[in-house]
Amino acid sequence: MKITVVGAGNVGATSAQRIIEKELADELVLVDVVDGVPQGKSLDMYESAPVELFDTKITGTNGYEETEGSDIVLITAGLPRKPGMSRDDLQTMNADIVKKVTEAVVAKSPNSIIIVVSNPLDVMTYVAYIRSGFPATRVMGMAGVLDSARFRTFISMELGVSVQDVSAFVLGGHGDSMVPVAKYTTVAGIPVTELIPQARLNELIERTKNGGIEIVNLLKSGSAYYAPSASAVEMIESIVKDRKRILPCAAWLTGQYGLKDVFVGVPVKLGRKGIEQIIEVKLDDGDLRSLHASAEDVRKNCEKVKA
Repeated sequence: MKITVVGAGNVGATSAQRIIEKELADELVLVDVVDGVPQGKSLDMYESAPVELFDTKITGTNGYEETEGSDIVLITAGLPRKPGMSRDDLQTMNADIVKKVTEAVVAKSPNSIIIVVSNPLDVMTYVAYIRSGFPATRVMGMAGVLDSARFRTFISMELGVSVQDVSAFVLGGHGDSMVPVAKYTTVAGIPVTELIPQARLNELIERTKNGGIEIVNLLKSGSAYYAPSASAVEMIESIVKDRKRILPCAAWLTGQYGLKDVFVGVPVKLGRKGIEQIIEVKLDDGDLRSLHASAEDVRKNCEKVKA
């Protein structure tokens, strides 16, 4: 497998490091517009090979010639959020970046699978989908895996149990309108509602919705990248290894959940061909209304950008 990571910032570089240490690619290309940054970070990673014992070929570049023939392209390029800035504030600036990146990678890798991490996630995934001209099965956004990981972490902290025993799905848009679904959240198979009082669970849900900005406010400069990179690489691993994992991702809906022509976070089966199936689970009326409201929020934001 040949994997390209566009954007050598914290999310991109950390994703690249995880990819090579997991040996998910024979060749990895790290692209960034800043001269010297992708080259320096790639060389630094390469020099860790004798210690970490991987043989992935790593290339850093400011152009796209070296990306030719990529199987998977991870787009992390874009401006990060700053304190006081919402995801929506980033739309216009990052849409222009994602348009140019998508056109460049598609010209060199017309058969690739595109995974978008750039924010605002759902809108940027829509931009990449329109600009690429790819089938919807080969364009997706990383959101639900990260949001679900945050929800699982907070539940684990609350109960003092292993995160391995906590399962959760967070659906909807990647932002304030996301939908943590308590119905499908369990601890060792036990419904979380039997373990955590509803009032406290609601507080954890709110913390999950504000998980990104909480880190932004703590860092004061920059945004989260350890959990986002781990989440993106979990998706990549399922594709590379054809594991058929069921993961919540931003996917183009064509009628599922009563929604059409919009990217929104839902459970999907990820395999070597990309999104191989959208899983339609039964939601309570309240969660379904919240999912529709979240999708409508995404749709309105997509209308603001010229994809």
